[in-house]
Amino acid sequence: MATTLTTDSSARLPGLIRRLTGDEKHAPSAHSTVDVLQVLYERVLRVTPDTADDPERDRFLLSKGHGPAAYYAVLAAHGFIPDAWLDDLAGPESRLGHHPDRLLVPGVEIGSGSLGHGLGLAVGTALGLRAQGLLNPRVYVLLGDAELDEGSNHEAIAYAGATGLDSLTAVVVD
Repeated sequence: MATTLTTDSSARLPGLIRRLTGDEKHAPSAHSTVDVLQVLYERVLRVTPDTADDPERDRFLLSKGHGPAAYYAVLAAHGFIPDAWLDDLAGPESRLGHHPDRLLVPGVEIGSGSLGHGLGLAVGTALGLRAQGLLNPRVYVLLGDAELDEGSNHEAIAYAGATGLDSLTAVVVD
């Protein structure tokens, strides 16, 4: 019989997500990513608030432009940001915008957008890490299925395959 791992962070997620208001039109898109984000931060990514600046850390890039609410909740659940920040999503004084900003939000690698360029940025990040001789960090990117219509993503996939970029993992949410 399979068992489900229930962690303190996963138990906190529903309450954290309820704190995020003001972007309800994107809620279904954001909520579709909660499980993926939680599994990545709980079981896969080698990054913590204490190692967020370590060159050997794994990188996570959110390309799914309508998904930051769930991302912020997961970052709070794992101690990257204070829970109280969730109460002011995209407010005038908020650090949490509709597109995450790495200069404002600890643990964020890139700002996402709705143009579907996260995969290309992830390929560049993985290539840059390899060029620096950093062999341990992995790069994970979360995309929405509609982004795959962008030609730049087809090119990124072809290039990653042709260069043997095995440190890159793309997760597509349909």
